Amino acid sequence: MNRNQIDLLQNTGAHGILRRAIKITSYFIYVLLLINGLYGQENLPPVGPAKKAQIPEIREFTLANGLRVAVVEKSGVPLVTAYLLVKAGARDETENQAGLARITATMLTRGTTTRSAEQIADDIEFLGGSINSGAERLNSFVTVTVTSDKIASAMRIMSDVVLNPGFDEKEMDLLKAQTLDELKFNLTQPGFLANYVASKAVFGEHPVGGTPDSINSISRADTESFYRSAFRPDRSVLIFVGDISVAVGRKLAEINFGRWKGDSKAKNRDFQNGSNNHSVDNLNDAVLVIDMPDSGQAAVNYFKRIDGLKRNSGDYYTASVYNSVLGGGYSSRLNQEIRIKRGLSYGAGSGFAWRQESANFSARAQTKNESAAEVARLMADEINRLAFDKVANTELVPRKSVLIGSFARSLETNASLAGLLGDLYVFDIPASSLAEYMSGIDAITDADIEKFAHKIPSKGTFIIVGDYAKFRDALQSTFPDRTIRVIPAAKVDLSSPGLSR
Repeated sequence: MNRNQIDLLQNTGAHGILRRAIKITSYFIYVLLLINGLYGQENLPPVGPAKKAQIPEIREFTLANGLRVAVVEKSGVPLVTAYLLVKAGARDETENQAGLARITATMLTRGTTTRSAEQIADDIEFLGGSINSGAERLNSFVTVTVTSDKIASAMRIMSDVVLNPGFDEKEMDLLKAQTLDELKFNLTQPGFLANYVASKAVFGEHPVGGTPDSINSISRADTESFYRSAFRPDRSVLIFVGDISVAVGRKLAEINFGRWKGDSKAKNRDFQNGSNNHSVDNLNDAVLVIDMPDSGQAAVNYFKRIDGLKRNSGDYYTASVYNSVLGGGYSSRLNQEIRIKRGLSYGAGSGFAWRQESANFSARAQTKNESAAEVARLMADEINRLAFDKVANTELVPRKSVLIGSFARSLETNASLAGLLGDLYVFDIPASSLAEYMSGIDAITDADIEKFAHKIPSKGTFIIVGDYAKFRDALQSTFPDRTIRVIPAAKVDLSSPGLSR
């Protein structure tokens, strides 16, 4: 019997009839699933209640030397994260030394006066833990995560790193070379380059990671000076989260950091001397193109600095919900319009970067060069639409639920909870306000969003990085009333007043 005869018997007998019925049923199920995928978003079931979160108790005390300590006991998993937050970062360095805070903080784990970089790595690995250090715009940090039975040993390593940095010349040369290599690569990436330029052109800042010239200029003496000025107990908070009691946390803090005095001569040095000190008026309501010929994609970004919008005000909750609606997730308006409906990008979003007296707003997407102007137009339309169209409850409630659910999940891991507390301490916000987040988000109305949205559209800046030849005509016809300025990517120089050498 040949193959065709076997197939004929299988498809004409009882088993054959059953097989054909299964195939037909499967086909119709597939079609129904496809239809639902294409059109079912309009008939989704109602959103369930937001995930409830249990806010853990935060116990705080201050050592005699001014070091603030917070302990959050979370039993169940035998892990502890210790997070030392120092309230000094890139804002406290001068522009010609951009990157100094990050180099200084990173060098802490690259060797002390008693341990080499290899010994630090070996010692923490022996404990089965991890150690990391670095700096951001507003703060520097050292963090350790280890099992609770090893926390005492890990804290000895942490205190050695913080109190006895070696600033070894060879390690610094290696770190600077690695930083420059990473920066050189990143400057070939449209998304990174857009934010790099915006830091100076729109926000009046300098890049946290530095520039090629500034990184090359940093010396060991510079890092030692910055360390003495910034790393002081009265500017720091030590946060313990995990399987640790308040009594143990207090003991570990006293033993390891009670003798930390800091440099009294550096105590009154001026800080925040590099923060928002450049005029950005000439680029308001403009389109800045960074021409990168032969780039695979274009990065389309909208940037606006909002003065007076503070992290420690009620506007924070409004801004959070506004962003959730506009660009905070897969179902946000930007992603819906740019990715889901038109397939112009793998993702579009927005966000706020908070400063002491302002907030930096940005919206972003990457797309093919030919559709850069269209994406910019869609971005502008969605930003403006929020200022004039009411946000219906069918949209507002799910977007608030996303925020509350994300917040609840962030309470579940030691590192993320320590990060949440760190964000509060940076802005001198009471740790107890952590319990206000969910009610603060839930209270925001569509009227709040509409009022807030009027702060965003006025005089923002588009920065598009890509192959300008492929979207020149479309961009000019899309934004006939905006000034379009073009800088070749190879000539970008943030130290120049015109951003170009």
